[in-house]
Amino acid sequence: MMDELLNNPAIQSSVAPFLAGMLVAGLLFPLRLAGLAAGAGFLATVYLVGDFTLESLDSKRGVVLVAMAAPALGVIADLAFKPTRATGVVLGVVFAAAGEWVFLNLLKQKSGADLALHGAALAAFMIWVVAFTVALQADGVRAGAAGLGLGLGAGVSAVLGASALLGQYGMGMGAGCGAFLLLNMILGPRVAPGTTLTLTAAVAASLVAVGAVLTGQLPWYALAALALVPVLVRLPLPKATPWVQGIVAALYAAAAAAAAWVLAWLASRGSAG
Repeated sequence: MMDELLNNPAIQSSVAPFLAGMLVAGLLFPLRLAGLAAGAGFLATVYLVGDFTLESLDSKRGVVLVAMAAPALGVIADLAFKPTRATGVVLGVVFAAAGEWVFLNLLKQKSGADLALHGAALAAFMIWVVAFTVALQADGVRAGAAGLGLGLGAGVSAVLGASALLGQYGMGMGAGCGAFLLLNMILGPRVAPGTTLTLTAAVAASLVAVGAVLTGQLPWYALAALALVPVLVRLPLPKATPWVQGIVAALYAAAAAAAAWVLAWLASRGSAG
């Protein structure tokens, strides 16, 4: 019965990563490393799905490899460096280059202007998402909501775009961010996201979304809706309790995520027709 439970996709991409994120955030927030909740959620899903190996490193396994590097680099950035306005942009460029490497074989199937367009779109999307999300590293409510929205937005959109495995990865990361957001709503600013959470959320979600575009049926224009997640969470929050602020911020993020779902669903209906 336990094996059957752990093999359930709903458990793999929601309950288990949420519990992993809550455990990690609860244990590590005194060290200001609660942001590892995003990586914990992502890795819990990867582990339970059981599809990762360094042998035959295809694009989907490359997504996991690069996404795993994000929390490690985030911890280093939080502990060893003082973030500046350029931090997000620099990290965006670094991970955009990593994304080009991950999807190189898929991009090489394009030619001429199509290759240049896809490569430029990938880079621009990743730089945008990473830069705008990392800039939230000092705001726990907005960072947690952005991670939740990016994860669920990219994950569900990927599933609708016929990339179920990538979709599970995105939702697992989003569940981890949801656990962080809940703990922040309970304990307040002591539960800090840092670059660790914001970088992990941005990198994992953007790789999942781009992967779904290149390997499935997710249209490129769905990425525009996802790119709004770290922008919309900047909208004013009510002067109320952390619970109310967290819910409102999550609704801001959900609006952009839902727009991406609708675009993905419409595209899937069109291709089916």
